[in-house]
Amino acid sequence: MKHLEIGGRLNGWDNLAQGSRRLKKRNLWQAIAEFINKTLIITELEVRKLRHDPTDLIVRAVQPVLWLLIFGQVFTRIRGIPTNGLPYLDFMAAGILAQSVLFVSIFSGGMSLIWERDLGLAHKFLVSPTPRAAIVLGKGVASGVRCLSQVLVVYFLSFALGVQLNFSAIAMLGVLLIVMLGAACFSIFSIIVACLVKSREGFNGMGQLMTMPLFFASNAIYPIEIMPPWLQFVSHINPLTYEVDALRGVMLLNGTSIYGYGFDTVVLVLVLITLTFIGGRLYRQIGM
Repeated sequence: MKHLEIGGRLNGWDNLAQGSRRLKKRNLWQAIAEFINKTLIITELEVRKLRHDPTDLIVRAVQPVLWLLIFGQVFTRIRGIPTNGLPYLDFMAAGILAQSVLFVSIFSGGMSLIWERDLGLAHKFLVSPTPRAAIVLGKGVASGVRCLSQVLVVYFLSFALGVQLNFSAIAMLGVLLIVMLGAACFSIFSIIVACLVKSREGFNGMGQLMTMPLFFASNAIYPIEIMPPWLQFVSHINPLTYEVDALRGVMLLNGTSIYGYGFDTVVLVLVLITLTFIGGRLYRQIGM
């Protein structure tokens, strides 16, 4: 009888432990699903703003046009820049797409947050049950959607200029994925800066301070090999370098990736996760 009692108790404890583990697992998946759902809601709210004022996309489209038509045409005549056998305009096209994504995401992410604070909208987000990380990530994903227009502009102009583009479905999906990741990274980075700066004037100055070093300390318009050693080190820790490298590998018909598309994607995902965590922690400061 005692053995039966002990066995029954042990079975009861086993069943209780299994039920507890199933409950924890179910709660974890529910929390992840809720986080994704709230992130998509924030993304929808941000994308909805584009329908009311699409002029910003038209203005931003001017920048890659000027770079490809003027800068690209001039530097095509210079033979001293090693491009691994690619025509310089082909080499530059991926870099200009990444640059356009950088500029749009930097100025759309942080500046929109400052406007929301001035209008009192940020305080409403702060008192809502939405996780701060979901708010920040949703804004980053929305910035990626905003940057898709830059893909159309750069592709159209590059094709018109004779750049050998890869129009396969897999390559196009790869380009969209990298653009979304890069835009989200730099948008959240600008949100972090906006949380610290807190004023439109200060952020405008910081925006220029962020974009130009990130752009020129990358492989967007020249290879890393011709940089001085200290700038090569900066380039290797610059996320834009890996975005350009991935785009150059999948966007161009004869393009190659130095680090590999998978490695570039992993780097951008890790940067995105890290910045989302930091941005979520700092977001509450926007209401102070």
